[in-house]
Amino acid sequence: MKISIITVCWNSEKYLKTAIESVLNQTYKNIEYIIIDGGSSDKTLDIIKNYEPLFKGRMKWVSEKDNGIYDAMNKGINLTSGDIIGLLNSDDFYISNNALEKISNAFIRENVDSVYADLYYVKETDTDKILRRWITGKKRPFTSGWHPAHPTFFVKKEIYSKFGNFNVYYKIAADFEIMLRFLEKYSVSTYYIKEFLIKMRLGGKSNENFKNIKKGKNEIMQAFKSNNISVPFYYPYKRWMFKIFQYLLKKNIY
Repeated sequence: MKISIITVCWNSEKYLKTAIESVLNQTYKNIEYIIIDGGSSDKTLDIIKNYEPLFKGRMKWVSEKDNGIYDAMNKGINLTSGDIIGLLNSDDFYISNNALEKISNAFIRENVDSVYADLYYVKETDTDKILRRWITGKKRPFTSGWHPAHPTFFVKKEIYSKFGNFNVYYKIAADFEIMLRFLEKYSVSTYYIKEFLIKMRLGGKSNENFKNIKKGKNEIMQAFKSNNISVPFYYPYKRWMFKIFQYLLKKNIY
């Protein structure tokens, strides 16, 4: 099975090399790597161009203005030619060189539409420092507070074709909405790999400040509503506390 990996970036010179190298060093070679750049003004493009020959024709990239991260992700999805699609943030990376081997094997062995795994949140400047372990566990209702860590979520391309790409109405929570739509509304089949596959530097737009935490919570509630899924009354408060905890971790308060 061919795996398409998409990285969206903008002025990402600080950590992009680590993300690219974690893809380049994968033992699974039937891949394509697509980088969607939002028109960077730093050395991001130089980094991309330097690594492109090392992929020996398996890399595509675009650099142009976009309408936000989810618009850029949709551009990447539309360029893919693989059977499976995964998204890797420009400041995240695969922990081991056989991560994609494990993903491919799970799809083939379990004959499912999607696969997900566990994730480490790490300190931005010291990726050996684990701040939190996201142990996703087996699939449960999203209303319980469960959902996969999006960077570990791999999906067959045919599912995007059937049920749609990211909804760009959402500026912060489109990743949550698309997983909710696929797994909860349309009940696509999935399999959990009980293993940490990705390290994610703690941060992200949804945890940037209290304003974004509130906006993200509101978007998540809208995602439930637009997909006709009712939530218990306490869910918004539970989500709010979870995001505040992430914010405090980011600020080194915990």
